[in-house]
Amino acid sequence: MRRVSPQETEAQQTHIVLPSHSNAHGNAFGGQIVAWTDICAAVSAQRFARRPVVTASIDELHFLQAVKVGMIVELRSMVNRAWNTSMEIGVRIEAEDPRTGARSHCCSAYLTFVALRDGDEAPKTPIVLPELDISASEIWLRRHHEAQLRRDHRLRTREERRGHR
Repeated sequence: MRRVSPQETEAQQTHIVLPSHSNAHGNAFGGQIVAWTDICAAVSAQRFARRPVVTASIDELHFLQAVKVGMIVELRSMVNRAWNTSMEIGVRIEAEDPRTGARSHCCSAYLTFVALRDGDEAPKTPIVLPELDISASEIWLRRHHEAQLRRDHRLRTREERRGHR
């Protein structure tokens, strides 16, 4: 089985918040930040799976501060953990004031993606993912463990919602 290091899945995007990305208060639309987050995470997921991917879920996203028009937004993503057919990608979003260079963490998100069979491989069903090579790095062991806790919570929540239908 192919082994992929988390660093091989790293993706980065940089954007300037333009007036078309903002609301009447001069703040970036939350939906715009979410769209950029989804795309950045998809790049990491594709780098890991080397297949087409689809977003299965986006965990809660809490904005820690407003991102104003004219600010630079930088997104960085990486695969935190892979299971049989799904993977969690973490995205950190920072805002930078271009006049001062001051940077701040404005939000983070965890997204779950599934890789699909493509081309002549019909139908478009999930495929078994490669192994994420976390080695013995303490940072990666922690991220690996925390991703499992988030996954357990997502699965419990999904089952609870199904029970309330």
